[in-house]
Amino acid sequence: MRFPMRLAALTAALTGLVGLPAAGADPLDPAAVPPRSSISVRTSVPNVSWGTHNEHQERGALSLAKLYIVDYALRHGDHSAEDRALGERMIRYSDDNAANVMAAKYPKAIESVATEYGLRSTHPREGWQYSTTSTADVADFLNKKRQQDPDSPILDWMATPGTVAADGTVQDWGTTWLPGALGTKWGWSDLPPDEVASASYGIGFTVAAHTYGSGPEQTTDVLTAVPDVLTRLIAGHLGLLQLIEPAP
Repeated sequence: MRFPMRLAALTAALTGLVGLPAAGADPLDPAAVPPRSSISVRTSVPNVSWGTHNEHQERGALSLAKLYIVDYALRHGDHSAEDRALGERMIRYSDDNAANVMAAKYPKAIESVATEYGLRSTHPREGWQYSTTSTADVADFLNKKRQQDPDSPILDWMATPGTVAADGTVQDWGTTWLPGALGTKWGWSDLPPDEVASASYGIGFTVAAHTYGSGPEQTTDVLTAVPDVLTRLIAGHLGLLQLIEPAP
């Protein structure tokens, strides 16, 4: 009985967080999201997930690569206070200088984490700044992290991000605006054209997004798609859509 009870609690939590879908609405078509954005959603319910058609597309990891580097350092590094301090700066403030030091110390970090977690679109390339990943990989990584290593400092640091990053960028777009988001990591390109990323976790879900465009554009794409998706993924899996949508 425990498993169904947990699922029921999760459904109630997600429904309360994101709101009920409109009566009679069809599940969101992934093609409705502009191709500029790739979005992936994962839930605590096994095999219940959603993504845009391009969610496995290999794109620039940007500063989301820091998630992989810090994860490797915390679990396979020398467990030094320096690594922990560098990791906190990388996650909370997206500090590139800290990332340069950590990446030099653990040059195989991204490759090792990609192999360990089965992240097929994640590759280190020539330096962490040029590494690639996909939103599917990021969402899968965070989902496993949240379930298998819930005490990871990475999750705590994502929950307490700096309002302003080390380079002066205001961290305020994308998945962080989802109702119920508890922690977020952002990424962005320092050179034109605009390219941004964000990844968040909440109660029973993780979401990752990458956009060839601006932060506000990503926020629009995420908020247009994901709240309805989250509600329907959980309720649909449990056969509860008829309970939250009145019959015609």
